[in-house]
Amino acid sequence: MSATAVFFDIGGVLLDGEHAMPGAVESLQRLRGAGVPYLLLTNTTRRSHAELLQTLQRAGMPVSPEQLLTPAQLARAQLMAQRACPLLLIHPGLQADFDDLPQPDANRAIDNVVIGDAADAFTYAHLNTAFRALMAGADLLSLSDSRYFRQAGALYLDAGPYVRLLEEAAGVKAVSLGKPSPLFYQRALDRLGLPAAGITMIGDDVVGDIQGACSIGLAGILVQTGKFRPQDSAALPAGATLATDVAEAVDSLLATRTPNGAHP
Repeated sequence: MSATAVFFDIGGVLLDGEHAMPGAVESLQRLRGAGVPYLLLTNTTRRSHAELLQTLQRAGMPVSPEQLLTPAQLARAQLMAQRACPLLLIHPGLQADFDDLPQPDANRAIDNVVIGDAADAFTYAHLNTAFRALMAGADLLSLSDSRYFRQAGALYLDAGPYVRLLEEAAGVKAVSLGKPSPLFYQRALDRLGLPAAGITMIGDDVVGDIQGACSIGLAGILVQTGKFRPQDSAALPAGATLATDVAEAVDSLLATRTPNGAHP
C-alpha cells in the first residue's frame, strides 16, 4: 500500500488526552521527510481549533493551522454565509470558534441549532430548548455523529446519540458536518487540491473514519488503539486494512516509496 497523502484522526490515533500516542510524532515527521502531505481530521468538539492546535504542538506534532480541519470550522463558515442566528448546544471549550456569530434575542429567532459534544451541558432544559427551536423551523447542524470516544482509558458518550434524540423528537434530519459525512471529507480533499484516489485515512473508528472515508473513494487503515474493539474488524470495507498502531500504519504506506517519494 502507498499514498499520495494521508488523513489522520486525532483522538486515539495521535493523541490520548494531552499526550502523544506512541509513535505518533515520529510518524508525522517521517511523512514530512518523505514529502507526503497530511491533514488531521477530527470530530472532537470539546476544544476550539486554536486550543486543539496548541495541544498538538505541545505534544510535539508538526502541525500547522492549515493541516487541522474541524467540523466547527465548516459550521462557522456556513453560518456566516447565511448570516444565521444559531442556538449553540456545544461544549464551553468550543465557544471561541463561534464568538463572532449573532446571538438569539427577543428581536431575532433561532434559525439553526448547532450540536456538538456538549458534555455536562446536555441537560433536559438545553435539549428541550433545542427541540422547541427545531419544531419552530430551525435547521439542525451536527458537528459529530460519533457515538462515543475513549480518553485516558475511559469511554465517554459523544454527540451522536443526542443528535439522534433531537432528530427523532422533532422529526428532522441533521446536516452532518463531521465524520463520516462525505461533505467533511470533500472539504479535506479541497484543502489539498487532490482527488480521493491515492489518499489513505488512518483512524480508530471503523464507521466515522474508515467506512466514511472509503465511501468516497479513499483507502482506510483501522488502528487497534483508541476506541478500537476486536469486532470492528468485521465491519471493515473492502480494501481497508488493520494496523497495530499509527506507526505500523505509516510504515505500510512508506514501505513502497522510493527515497525521492516516487512509487516503484
